[in-house]
Amino acid sequence: MNNWLKANGIHLAIIGFFVIICFVYFSPVLQGKGLSQNDVLQAKATAKEIMDYKAKDGRGPLWTNQMFGGMPAYQIWVQHPYNVGTYVIDFMKTVFPDPVDVVLMYLLGAYLLFCVLKVNPLLAAAGAVAVAFTSYNFIIIEAGHSNKALAISYIAPIIAGIILTLRGKYWLGGSLTALFLALEIRANHIQMTYYLMIALLIFMGIELYHAVKEKKLAQMGRAIGFLAIALVLSLMVNAGKLWTTYEYGKESNRGKSNLTTDSAEEKNGLSKEYAYGWSQGVAECFTFVIPNLYGGPTGIDELVKPESNTYKALQSVTGGDPTQAIQQLAGNIGLQQYWGEKPFTSGPYYFGAIVCFLFVFGLLVVRSRLKWWILATTILFMLLSFGKNFPLVSDLFFEYFPMYNKFRAVESILAIVGLMVPVLAFLAVKEAQESTLDQKTLVKKLSIAAGITGGFALLVAVMPTAFFSFTNSMHGQMVQALTQIAQNNASVAHSIANALVEDRVGIARADALRSLLFIAIAYGLVWAMITKKMGLQMVMILLGLAVLIDMWQVDRRYLNNKNFVSKADLENHFQAREIDHMILADKDPDYRVLDLTISTFSDASASQFHKTVGGYHAAKLKRYQELIDKQFSKSINQDVLDMLNTKYIIMQDPQNGSVKMQRNATAAGHAWIVQTVQFAKDADEEMKAINSFDPKKEAIVDVRYKGLIDEKRLSPGAGAFIKLDSYHPDHLVYSYSAPTDVIAVFSEIYYDKGWSMYVDGAKKPYFRADYVLRAAQLEAGNHKVEFKFEPVSYYAGEKISLAGSILLIAGLGFALYSEKKKGKNQ
Repeated sequence: MNNWLKANGIHLAIIGFFVIICFVYFSPVLQGKGLSQNDVLQAKATAKEIMDYKAKDGRGPLWTNQMFGGMPAYQIWVQHPYNVGTYVIDFMKTVFPDPVDVVLMYLLGAYLLFCVLKVNPLLAAAGAVAVAFTSYNFIIIEAGHSNKALAISYIAPIIAGIILTLRGKYWLGGSLTALFLALEIRANHIQMTYYLMIALLIFMGIELYHAVKEKKLAQMGRAIGFLAIALVLSLMVNAGKLWTTYEYGKESNRGKSNLTTDSAEEKNGLSKEYAYGWSQGVAECFTFVIPNLYGGPTGIDELVKPESNTYKALQSVTGGDPTQAIQQLAGNIGLQQYWGEKPFTSGPYYFGAIVCFLFVFGLLVVRSRLKWWILATTILFMLLSFGKNFPLVSDLFFEYFPMYNKFRAVESILAIVGLMVPVLAFLAVKEAQESTLDQKTLVKKLSIAAGITGGFALLVAVMPTAFFSFTNSMHGQMVQALTQIAQNNASVAHSIANALVEDRVGIARADALRSLLFIAIAYGLVWAMITKKMGLQMVMILLGLAVLIDMWQVDRRYLNNKNFVSKADLENHFQAREIDHMILADKDPDYRVLDLTISTFSDASASQFHKTVGGYHAAKLKRYQELIDKQFSKSINQDVLDMLNTKYIIMQDPQNGSVKMQRNATAAGHAWIVQTVQFAKDADEEMKAINSFDPKKEAIVDVRYKGLIDEKRLSPGAGAFIKLDSYHPDHLVYSYSAPTDVIAVFSEIYYDKGWSMYVDGAKKPYFRADYVLRAAQLEAGNHKVEFKFEPVSYYAGEKISLAGSILLIAGLGFALYSEKKKGKNQ
């Protein structure tokens, strides 16, 4: 035991250091506070019904009616009890509070990668800090993109496992690859996993080329065999999640369009405009080295300071405190410190001034073929991040690369670059430490790298307007709007606009000088190491400290103690209004609410209290999205509200802003018997038919379901009735009485990938009606109807997950045993 501690003492000390800096950065968690993350709060609202039933039943339902009339719970929250990744993630979250657990995984994963790359532990710790504290990694935590953050944290250890496997440590490398890839998939952020796969395809292509060149195909083949098994195991472990996601994806708004008459409707995948909504500006990439070159986040924090030029310019106009005027101008005409072209941003991609300097140095001195993989991946991913700003490459991928058109916010591919750049940067320091190059050559190349990065920072500090305009494409319109506000006084408008540009210049200049200082510090430290003016360990400690200070200061701009609130505030974030209490007094278990006081179809707050026809989710059912576009976008179709059993409508009085509730007397109820069936030849005709119809009397049915209806046995259903007897999100029970066969329509969303209908315990067919609802022909008599959500993709997938988890644990155990045995023999 003592020998083990002695051999691993440095690693344990570094892990302890990581834990300490995480708790220091997020010190409010020690006071019992939690992060106020908008997306997390929205997600909790969408999962309200799921969690309520989980608390009641001990398991969460696989379906929820809390938003969009109903949808599978797969992409909201669902338990995977046979997935080993579930327990690893739960362990981290139990031991370490959020977001300490995520940042610690950033650090540990990156540290493992640097150790596998045989970097000195102290230098590996510095590199891990550079990777973990990349600004985007903290910005997404602040925004509440928890799954994305988790997925990013597993990327570095996946690469570490692959490299170990390629080096001949087949069992250990393969097992680690399988474990971390399983965790990556379990994190359930397919977009990040997809980007990682592109990077790994490039990596394996380069490795295969060198294996052929060096005549090592046999070794490469064996490594690929182990990695293939690792991939299969990771897929098996996540079979329940992947199968349901794949199945649902085809029916979601990422899937194929049902309509053909709308030329603007994408036939498959997202629209290009939507996917490219957040595209990185080409010149905006200079924020990698100068964080607030483009003004920082969307906002006015720097403008409302009394020393700002904008503040002074407006003060001279208003004669008082211009803070309110700046706030109004920001909301009305887009006056803000950020001057890029994104709709809005929480902050820039900052990789670190020191890291960028060392990255350029790495391009000059690193001889490992990893350099070419890092460079190729970085260039490609930067080009893809430009989206609409450089469509030549993006459009090729969007049109022809499988699945690429399923993802939005293409700039997020830079998260991978945020790993690539620090890896090469610290490989450069390793190379300088171990290089056979003479001291003079190393210093020369170090000086070139400093001249490129530091020189750029100096030029921005000295003459920023020579390279950047500090205005965006909307600047002219903003000046025109200012002129109108200033009662056509163009002089006043231009003085305010010029003051705004001066503030943006000042922000950029300050950060340019800051970056120059850190580049100078790093240059001095690496120079001292190369010339033997300072001890190696001292250089590495000071370099790591400089990187930490650099990144820490910038990250604190976007995620700091102000983002934390008490747990009570988090739990009571959504406050029920008097109107909500009035509606909740209705004990009917399954009615819906339309809340027009919020952004109905992009806000989940109403889901905290009610089953809604609106809500928020990035992957809603395609048919429901089409229903929103056609029946709710321009005007609200009352007939559609009725068929969705919308019992209450919440509105705001435009005169006094008061909130009121209107009961919808024509809501169709939980289920009803229709008198007639009208067949539609396709989705277009079906959508057109529900523009105006009486849902209680007629059902609009696609002609493809005609075989499920025996019209000879049907009657108008005089005297027939159907009612809901019991409600559970994934198990609905009805009873009905009918003298003859009838057609019943249920105000539940149609999804045939798991919903089954039973009449008196016998499984019976059902079909889709009114574009999104369920319907069935019911035989005469008094009977019980049940709808049960029992997707094979989930239940069979979980059995595969169990088998995969057992094999993965066994493989990892054997790998650790083999390594320990080898260590004893050596």
